[in-house]
Amino acid sequence: MASSSSSRNWLYDVFLSFRGGDVRVTFRSHFLKEFDRKLITAFRDNEIERSHSLWPDLEQAIKDSRIAVVVFSKNYASSSWCLNELLEIVNCNDKIIIPVFYGVDPSQVRYQIGDFGRIFEKTCKRQTEEVKNQWKKALTLVANMLGFDSAKWDDEAKMIEEIANDVLRKLLLTTSKDFDDFVGLEDHIANMSALLDLESKEVKMVGIWGSSGIGKTTIARALFNNLFRHFQVRKFIDRSFAYKSREIHSSANPDDHNMKLHLQESFLSEILRMPNIKIDDPTALEERLKYQKVLIIIDDLDDIMVLDTLVGQTQWFGYGSRIIVVTNDKHFLTAHGIDHIYEVSFPTDVHACQMLCQSAFKQNYAPEGFGDLVVDVVRHACSFPLGLNLLGKYLRGRNEEYWMDILPRLENGLRLDGKIEKILRISYDGLDSEDQEIFRHIACIFIHMKVTTIKSLLAESDVSFALENLADKSLIHVRQGYVVMHRSLQEMGRKIVRIQSIDNPGEREFLVDPNDIHDVLNACTGTQKVLGISLNTRNIVELDVHESAIKGMSNLRFLEIKDFISQWKKALIDVSKIAFDSTEWYNFLIIRHFEINCCFIFVQ
Repeated sequence: MASSSSSRNWLYDVFLSFRGGDVRVTFRSHFLKEFDRKLITAFRDNEIERSHSLWPDLEQAIKDSRIAVVVFSKNYASSSWCLNELLEIVNCNDKIIIPVFYGVDPSQVRYQIGDFGRIFEKTCKRQTEEVKNQWKKALTLVANMLGFDSAKWDDEAKMIEEIANDVLRKLLLTTSKDFDDFVGLEDHIANMSALLDLESKEVKMVGIWGSSGIGKTTIARALFNNLFRHFQVRKFIDRSFAYKSREIHSSANPDDHNMKLHLQESFLSEILRMPNIKIDDPTALEERLKYQKVLIIIDDLDDIMVLDTLVGQTQWFGYGSRIIVVTNDKHFLTAHGIDHIYEVSFPTDVHACQMLCQSAFKQNYAPEGFGDLVVDVVRHACSFPLGLNLLGKYLRGRNEEYWMDILPRLENGLRLDGKIEKILRISYDGLDSEDQEIFRHIACIFIHMKVTTIKSLLAESDVSFALENLADKSLIHVRQGYVVMHRSLQEMGRKIVRIQSIDNPGEREFLVDPNDIHDVLNACTGTQKVLGISLNTRNIVELDVHESAIKGMSNLRFLEIKDFISQWKKALIDVSKIAFDSTEWYNFLIIRHFEINCCFIFVQ
């Protein structure tokens, strides 16, 4: 395959280069019919107006086609026209080329030998040596590419179908220039193509699942851009429709017949582009679409009743239809019976650096002098795509000194950008109060802790159910038995706790800021609202603790000490003894020493 580029949009999917006398009536006609069946747009030379000069139009058609299928037949080389087409195709560096050897041995084309070679030499007699050498190089180059040999196929129809499928796969893996800035998109598209299995005639529903702000919508739009031409009915249902649906559903009985009809009317109006459609029977949606090959992508819908009403069953749609549902809630997909689910994970370190560079420098690599700074910023700022994009724009045009100055701020927890926080809050706000409480516990105390330990510490709560819900919404991940949370989500959780009482830290559920902890323990301002304290001792030289510091925190259960060092041990144990001796409740003292990676839990 020639090197491919996604830097432009294409007028045609395929340009077919062939020798008319060999294949026009047989292979070509069947080939184009298969393309039509798969809704692949191929250039046809009979579309050129009779009054136009043929070669300029052909040359432009080659440039405007994403893929070139070159059909080498016995007499292909007898036509200087065909050889010039081939040369033009090869000279287009952004062209994907698929060779087809129809009734001719590939080696004859590759080395210009045998009958093919003799015909080629005859054609070259009328040309200069320079032109001959250019043709030879083009023939050798294309004949060395992976393609199709008719001698290996017993059934020509099956070969044609497989070539068309190969074209379809390659079209799926290319993206338009609108998505050039999305690092790693081609990998996402390739993974989705396997789930979509466009060669299958069955109707498939596929989910795209991942954390808010991770790029799910961009992936879905890129997919739609690649696929829409291959479907008779196609529509990207964006968030505005989802919001309208929520408003309709929230104010009505979920089983209300008229409400469901109204939803289906709006849905049909959207996908068929026909305003004010009226239906009086729920089966009308199926009747309108069951013979249509449809592509429907539904973004950011989180109401299972609405989804059931709009795309309830696969038999509502014609053969080969694809329904793609984008959500941050995995359970929403499984509840609808969607088991083909693509999880959009956080980017690798390499991709995260490329994302930051793309946003900051408008290229995928760091300029000279910024390489190490990019790595450091990504390490401190986390690999959250939306955050990297916004941070890159903030750093755009800044010098190296400014980048270095911002590192301590990132290390100490640079506050979330308002846009990021708003997006991340969507998943949190959709939780019930008990799951929100577990989320805050994890963000402030239990991150990187074993699931079994969390269950033992919160034995009175239904932790298993809560953890499953949080994982379904991509708010946490469980890896090798440990609960992990993305730094941006952790920061959001801690901010939620912080705003419980901005001016008086002692009125919050959890204390995590060393300065706040010092003030509360020194001034005895802790209240019964405090459930846990997480103290990082790395940058603390001295901590003044009043002897009655913990008396007012009657509901305190968790005291976590990070980066614990020996000189702190006596003071901390003394503080805990003060609390134990003066209250009737039991506490957990959780001491984490990361150098030896161990956790001690003292239970009174």
